Amino acid sequence: MSNLTVAVLAPPDYSKDLGKKGTASDITFYNLKKGDATVTFIEPTRYPEKLSSLFYTVSLSDCVVLVVNEINAAFGECVLMLQCAGKAKGYLILKNYITPEQIAPLIRDTVLEQYEVIEEDMVGLREKMLGISEKQTAHQKVHEAAGKGVVPVDAHFNVKGVGVVVLGSVAQGMIKKHDALKVLPIGKTAQIRSIQKHDDDADTAIPGDRVGLALKNIESEDLDRGFVLTNDPAIRHSTTITGKAELVKYWPAPLKEGMVLYAGHWMQFLPTRLEKVVAEGDWRMPTITLSMEKDLIYPPNARIVLHYLEGGKLRVVGSMIIE
Repeated sequence: MSNLTVAVLAPPDYSKDLGKKGTASDITFYNLKKGDATVTFIEPTRYPEKLSSLFYTVSLSDCVVLVVNEINAAFGECVLMLQCAGKAKGYLILKNYITPEQIAPLIRDTVLEQYEVIEEDMVGLREKMLGISEKQTAHQKVHEAAGKGVVPVDAHFNVKGVGVVVLGSVAQGMIKKHDALKVLPIGKTAQIRSIQKHDDDADTAIPGDRVGLALKNIESEDLDRGFVLTNDPAIRHSTTITGKAELVKYWPAPLKEGMVLYAGHWMQFLPTRLEKVVAEGDWRMPTITLSMEKDLIYPPNARIVLHYLEGGKLRVVGSMIIE
């Protein structure tokens, strides 16, 4: 079974005609299954009020469906978020007589230039996404599943008779039933009692799979959204990170030390303080150091999306690659 995760950036409940509604919080999941192919559609339920809702939705996705009802600040912010997150696979549905020519200048030099413009046809969209899920090649999946598993935690709770259950998506590598996984950043070890994918029991899970993991040797109160389950020793966690940033072209001025930015990675959206800015030449490409109260958990050379919540209409700052 292969799963495709699709971010649906559209009016609320747009995905109700695409899949069966699942977990709902600040992000809402809709599930579609046909044979061995499964698709998970995600909507940013609390966006535009909560920018984190948009970030989590985009972060989890393999591809994107962006519905353009009007050309406004929210559309521009979605374009910037997708660019900074590097989401190059996607589709545009244009409504209210908006034409490709109208949006072309707004998406020039961004990943959205590669998006395919498609008609609004919910049945056709479901079939298209199922087809992509089915065609994910065995080679690609085997290649992606090589190495140790990483599962960022989205939600966690106790189930009577089962124990602690964690919901999340496999970010990289493979996990297997009975694997012992480190819980970062707290360092405890939990064992996978069972794996479920789309309500079916499974022995393994690979990148893109949406999973429910029953765990033992850990309590629900030990966990938090953004924690990571992994047996990969390369995964790091730290309260200080340094890296090369790239600011969006609309950002009006150089970053200043002392600013409070929010760092987005996997299921983390953490407040950070800008401790150091070194700009040699182009101020839009500085080397920056961020510090935070909670550990950020990340693999080597991770891409972090930077946000500034006091920025009014411009809340997406840019991205950075951790050194």
